[in-house]
Amino acid sequence: MQTLQSIIQFIIEIEKLKQVSRKTQPIGLTRFENSAEHSWQVCLCALMLGEYANEKVDVNKVIKMLLLHDLGEIDAGDTLFYASSQPSTARDEKNGFRRIIQYLPSPLADECLSLYEEFEQVQTAEARFAKAIDRLPPLLQNLLGQGHSWRQHDISADTILQANALIGEGSMDLWQYLKSELNEAFAAGILNEPEEIAYKRGIIPALFSRLA
Repeated sequence: MQTLQSIIQFIIEIEKLKQVSRKTQPIGLTRFENSAEHSWQVCLCALMLGEYANEKVDVNKVIKMLLLHDLGEIDAGDTLFYASSQPSTARDEKNGFRRIIQYLPSPLADECLSLYEEFEQVQTAEARFAKAIDRLPPLLQNLLGQGHSWRQHDISADTILQANALIGEGSMDLWQYLKSELNEAFAAGILNEPEEIAYKRGIIPALFSRLA
């Protein structure tokens, strides 16, 4: 009973992930998504795209990593991906993650920490694929949302391409597809045209048709 109660407390605590606002807006909406929505979406993406991993992967393990890795944002908040390589950011998130899994009984907490560290170290096929999948929704949200996050934070095309090249380490097929979409969007002016011009010129509808 003690074990069950501690797991329930963990489940209650992670409700707070729904309060963490991210830096991108869901496609077709003007509000910003929360981290729990992101966790749900990347897990579904991993389930659907497992066959495109560079190496054979255990998709269930990938999903576990994707469900766990953002829990530290309950304490640390979400950080813009293009600035998230700072040691302090990683430290704050890991400290938050460690605090949250303390609600769990030891064997389960140890398993969660092991999966978290495997994701962060990116040394296995599952971790590489999980990292790749984690980048997919924000890219699609910007591609189909007039580059709203990129514009707001003044992110250049070169920075976007260089930072997201890690996708190819987990799925080269996915990266080749996304890189082509990104280059077309940059050429069409997604980073430097007002939103209404992008719509009038058909940039966004064209992207929708190619991704359909």
